[in-house]
Amino acid sequence: MSRRFDVAIIGGGVAGMCTAALVQSKGLSTVVLEQHQHIGGCAGYYQQEGFVFDVGATTLVDFQPEGIGGQLLKQLGFEPPLIDVQDAYEVWLPDRTVTLYRDQHRWRDELEKTFGDDENHQRFYRFLERTSNTLWEITRDDVKLPIQGISDVLRNARAVGMNSIPLARYLRWTMKDALLKFGVFDDVPLRTMIAMLVEDTVHSTLEEAPLLNSILGITIRKAGIGRANGGMYGFWETFERQYIGMGGTVKTSEEVSDVTGSKGDFRLVTDQEQYRTNQVVSAVPIDLTKKIAPSIVGERLDDHIALLQEHEGGAAVVFLGVPEENVADREITHHQILRDYDEPLGDGNNMFVSVSAPDDTISAPKGYRAVILSTHCELPPWQDLDEEIYERRKAEIGKRLVAGARTVYPDIATNPLVYEVGTPKTYEEFTNRPRGAIGGYRQTLENTNQNAVPQDIGVDGFYVAGDTTWPGLGTVACVKGSSIAADHVMNTS
Repeated sequence: MSRRFDVAIIGGGVAGMCTAALVQSKGLSTVVLEQHQHIGGCAGYYQQEGFVFDVGATTLVDFQPEGIGGQLLKQLGFEPPLIDVQDAYEVWLPDRTVTLYRDQHRWRDELEKTFGDDENHQRFYRFLERTSNTLWEITRDDVKLPIQGISDVLRNARAVGMNSIPLARYLRWTMKDALLKFGVFDDVPLRTMIAMLVEDTVHSTLEEAPLLNSILGITIRKAGIGRANGGMYGFWETFERQYIGMGGTVKTSEEVSDVTGSKGDFRLVTDQEQYRTNQVVSAVPIDLTKKIAPSIVGERLDDHIALLQEHEGGAAVVFLGVPEENVADREITHHQILRDYDEPLGDGNNMFVSVSAPDDTISAPKGYRAVILSTHCELPPWQDLDEEIYERRKAEIGKRLVAGARTVYPDIATNPLVYEVGTPKTYEEFTNRPRGAIGGYRQTLENTNQNAVPQDIGVDGFYVAGDTTWPGLGTVACVKGSSIAADHVMNTS
């Protein structure tokens, strides 16, 4: 016998859970179907030897009260766990260290001191500052892309406002175009740091990354990078409890294998049960959406799926449980590291380091810290390997990441309680994402903004959300997209 709900949400990551909570708060009954044993998706966690590690996203962006995440929690009436918003984090280049402050004035001073304060540099810094302020204001408003009708035109006109219309001139610019325009492209340290920040947030290169998306990405620090007490585990434990408290249903360890039907009578089959719903939101990657709902989706996503596979990427990660003394000598707990200007980015040449707070005894036992080392990587080198080659490659990337982290923490991983390496193969097994692709599209002019995947793909009562839809990558983008998906559901109900 099938269970009945108003709306089924496939996938319990950021987009899925936020969409479900928004719709539930409006009075419709919702069920979240998550194939893993707990919610979180690519912003999830796993537990090992008394430690709790974030498996993908290690931070929450823009969750202060006026931010996108903060507005969501306020709208839902949810109390967040304690979120420590980082005042600064450090970028370690081969010949200098840069502290990226959340405070705009301190950040500008640091850029001038570290890279240069001649007229070209000053003009570039002012451009970043002015443009990012406008973009964050627009993003926190009611903007929606791609534009699919006159209502979207009017909605965006209200959000953007007349004073911001001049930004339209940059819609076809890349980050490289801006660096060249302001005469700072030949500043190798500055250019490389910008490239690292772009790769970290937009997952693209200076040559391909859309300028406006890149500026949002490289300025997320001033929007507020936060880490919940207990990491993503602490965040999701709190969020799920409150969602269930408002009447929502979470079904974990249930993998959706088939979705059929139409508005008012969708049928979802999992390996445990069957469900009937009036509407569906698929918050898993669009290629998985096509796989489980082919009769509904048809060919609507085919072009986007082909483009996704051309611009997908992965990650390699080391999870460490270490004694406090390995990391206690630095107050700042988040770092990006570049080892060599002349090597390509990724594969351990640049990496991100996240260390749990000293008083966070959820993430690590007293006297210890949880540490995550991560780097982006290409997917093809990890595909179809025999076991011996795979294990050797996995060991090599682990050693390389630890060696890079010793730039900041010389004694790290000398006597770890936990040492685990994750690869694209791990992510494929953990998240069920084909080839272990994570983080959505590598954003380019051809696949983002007006060319992005919309939440409404043209099927009444069936919508999509998540990091392969607009606005794309990261926790803040998934929160933003979830509100659009929820609006579609409510407008159709």
